[in-house]
Amino acid sequence: MLSVRILKAVTPNLDLCDGDAVSPLIKGTVTVVGDAPCLEDDLSKHAPEGAIISSGSAVLRLLRAGYKPDIVVTDLDGNINAQLEASSEGAVTLIHAHGDNMDLIQKFAPMFQGPVILTTQGQPSNTVFNFGGFTDGDRAVCLAREFGARNILLLGFDFDNPMPKEGSDPAKKLRKLQWARKIIFDRGSEDILQP
Repeated sequence: MLSVRILKAVTPNLDLCDGDAVSPLIKGTVTVVGDAPCLEDDLSKHAPEGAIISSGSAVLRLLRAGYKPDIVVTDLDGNINAQLEASSEGAVTLIHAHGDNMDLIQKFAPMFQGPVILTTQGQPSNTVFNFGGFTDGDRAVCLAREFGARNILLLGFDFDNPMPKEGSDPAKKLRKLQWARKIIFDRGSEDILQP
């Protein structure tokens, strides 16, 4: 996949890691933060527990609420400055390559200062991993499950009301969220906590 080759080509000088970078962070209960309109309301009702794994688009809102993510799962959309800030403060960033984000990869991937893990939805290779998932939010849940989280608290998740995003087709986003719901809940939801 061309986007994976570009991602590998533009990140050789970064602090590239593998799952060992996230394994110590994912213990017991973790919190996965999505970018749904309900995020601030969810945070007012329930403080994050354990490691905070944020979707890339939610990082700015999370920082504004006074919380720092431990892990960011991103395909480099959303507020990139907030993601770079989280990275510079030590968050592990999983940068995801797919067919639609090659320009964003070339522009932004080399700018991350903290530890970085390269991911894809396709075939993994030596330095590029596939922990599962489709959107940033459900990829974060898949990551938590991969590394043995006992419980996953979801904050800022609404599969029926996508966050409006400039230049984004709401109907397409809604279809993506239906896949995210399927990925998160079809294998059972005994590990999922919601406010």
